[in-house]
Amino acid sequence: MPAQFISILDDFLSLIYPRLCYACGNSLYFNESVICNRCLATLPLTNSHLSKDNPVARAFWGRIPIEGAAARYYFRKGGPVQRLLHNLKYNHAPEIGIFIGQIYGKELLEGEAFRSVDLIIPIPLHLEKLKKRGYNQSAMFGQGLSQSMKIPIDEDSLYRTYYTDTQTRKSREERWENVKFVFTLKENADLEGKHILLVDDVITTGSTIEACANKLMEKKGVRISVAAIAFPSSTF
Repeated sequence: MPAQFISILDDFLSLIYPRLCYACGNSLYFNESVICNRCLATLPLTNSHLSKDNPVARAFWGRIPIEGAAARYYFRKGGPVQRLLHNLKYNHAPEIGIFIGQIYGKELLEGEAFRSVDLIIPIPLHLEKLKKRGYNQSAMFGQGLSQSMKIPIDEDSLYRTYYTDTQTRKSREERWENVKFVFTLKENADLEGKHILLVDDVITTGSTIEACANKLMEKKGVRISVAAIAFPSSTF
């Protein structure tokens, strides 16, 4: 089928079933997918993968030892990045996580700390929440990273044993109390000596990441790095 005809057909279908950018809500052009080119060019990047001393890494200082920590975007309340995260989690759009992961994985490999990663592990959801949502948004991000970094993803070794309330509106101390004992490792998890990239959709206080990292580091020789789609900021 000629490419010109495909383009015309796509434009016609878009009139009936418009494809919209998940960040700004505007219509996507034929050559755009998930996020429009304008948003890709203007969403606030942290560039945290290029420096070990960055705001994401500082969130874990004195809490857990990490090789590297990074997030692709800054977000603020009501902004386009928060809309992306909301669509990913609540509007059945797993393609957002995969798309951003595919982009960010290539960028992470520019940072020295991430080149030695052996395995990607997403923050797990409780089975009850997984059934309700239909997918783990952090795993979608991890799958995109896995594809572009050419590193395997492990969605089985770490799991959540207790259903917990949402972390939204909780203080840092409350968030920690809510998650510190909810994660467990499979007995036969083959993680010893591995550099693990622990991934989540968003890092706020870092309590969930900290709880998971502590559990993973029970395995001898495990090293931890952290990556997320977004990290909060009030500086832009």
